[in-house]
Amino acid sequence: MSKVAVVTGAGGGVGRAVALKLLENNYVVYLAGRTLSKLKETKALAGEKQINAVAVETDVAIASSVASLFRQIKEEQGRLDLLFNNAGIGAPPVLVDDLETDQWDQVVAINLNGSFYCAREAFGLMRTQSPMGGRIINNGSISAHVPRPFSAPYTSTKHAITGLTKSLSLDGRPYNIACGQIDIGNAATDMTVVMQQGVPQANLEVKAEPVMPVENVASAVLYMDSLALEANVQFMTVMATNMPYIGRG
Repeated sequence: MSKVAVVTGAGGGVGRAVALKLLENNYVVYLAGRTLSKLKETKALAGEKQINAVAVETDVAIASSVASLFRQIKEEQGRLDLLFNNAGIGAPPVLVDDLETDQWDQVVAINLNGSFYCAREAFGLMRTQSPMGGRIINNGSISAHVPRPFSAPYTSTKHAITGLTKSLSLDGRPYNIACGQIDIGNAATDMTVVMQQGVPQANLEVKAEPVMPVENVASAVLYMDSLALEANVQFMTVMATNMPYIGRG
């Protein structure tokens, strides 16, 4: 029987790559995102496997929208095996006192609240289905460990994701729900094109940074979910080998 997964932010970047990898490996995948046309593009890229892809327009920042997605999954599949909590955004790279409060609120709403709303619904479904259990994988980012300059909203939410991951991992134990986190550094997507052109370093010097193919992230997520629920990759870091993260860069 095929595993059932939901991938948020599936309209591009990391989410698209992970969704396609899961489809390639015979998962039934619910593609969640705010732009239906982008989700349909992801579905079309799956080729003959697109028969197992379901595009659902979803705004993770709205609890009722998330609840509707998971209701549909329960009605159509009766269970959920994997949630990849991936949807996220950043804010303009400015000093904290130049950041508009609504920009802060938007990042928190999508990156943190959205991850909680999805985890809440997934946890509830996994806890009550038969057989009980499932896996939640949160996209933490390298920013869950260290910040880039001018990134307070994004970095704060990604640090918070680590706390959410640990709490879900602990609370899920009695229900066979495993929760882990993948921290990604410089995967080549539309969002990271600027890194190859030059981004501020800790000393504010602007330098180009290496990237890695995003397919490495997809393979890592697939591996994390390949384990039996009795085993869990609690935290995994997948990064461009030469990116300035380890040591002094």
